[in-house]
Amino acid sequence: MRTPGRLVLPRGNYSDARTEAVRLLPRVDPQADLQADPQARWRDLVDRRLPEAATWHPAWPVRLNHGFARILLDNACGGPWRDSVRPPAWANMPPERLTAAIALGEAVIDGRADLALLDRRSLLWRGRRPAPPAPDALACGGLRLRRWQRGDDADFAALNADPEVMAHFPALRSRSESLAEARALDRRFDADGFGPWAVEEAGRFVGFVGGMRVMRPMPFPGGERPGDCVEIGWRLARSAWGRGIATRAARASLADLFGRCGIPAVVAYTALGNAASRRVMERLGMVPDGTFAHPGLPPDHPLSLHALYRLDATDRPGGSA
Repeated sequence: MRTPGRLVLPRGNYSDARTEAVRLLPRVDPQADLQADPQARWRDLVDRRLPEAATWHPAWPVRLNHGFARILLDNACGGPWRDSVRPPAWANMPPERLTAAIALGEAVIDGRADLALLDRRSLLWRGRRPAPPAPDALACGGLRLRRWQRGDDADFAALNADPEVMAHFPALRSRSESLAEARALDRRFDADGFGPWAVEEAGRFVGFVGGMRVMRPMPFPGGERPGDCVEIGWRLARSAWGRGIATRAARASLADLFGRCGIPAVVAYTALGNAASRRVMERLGMVPDGTFAHPGLPPDHPLSLHALYRLDATDRPGGSA
């Protein structure tokens, strides 16, 4: 009989003992714990469970709680967490970001997330590694796809406050939320060498289009490991609708992802009822691959069910706008 909370290793060789130890580590239901008390769950994750798991993973880049916290929080925030949250992070982090950080930590423990990749992105954002090269802009006919500028802030905030633009999102964004999102989207170029481009038409910002690493576990094949899957997405102002801008800009972005970046395949997904975005995916040659419940929404939320599309680099057609 084992004493609760005590790990008893069997006799035998070290390899067998290590396997048994991992098997005996307490298993939890992350969703139940997150619903109950995410702050307590976070403290237990970074102070106890991850350092314990590090004992059996000598190749992990960090061993101590503050190292795990930095990596997970930076990736949940899309940049150095102190840029958007005052310390202590566990007390002041918005619930959805803390939930995302916990989900990443659970994926690391379960072997579904590459801690080295997450650490590399964190260090790049903090200027402790050289950033991968990325062009400042892509030419796209009458459009210009470029890195984000502070002058985009007002137009992006207006876009995110437009009920028609945000009809297939859970909520409108406040100005402060929009500014934080813009900074996080642009920082993806520093971490990955690609990201969502700001789209400019006739000198005016009209939204974004581009590729993004999916940094949360997703319930579809290939999406289980955060960072392995690349999504192409877009969000455009109403003034840019109905003129093929999303399709043209997405084609230019795909050419860059498949060519310069060497990404072998991408996915796209949207709320099932978003017919306009699904038409863009089909014009790009993407193939429908069923539906899934988005993990960022409650199962009974009207936008929970999402349609999934895929495109391999070898299958990319010319398509039509």
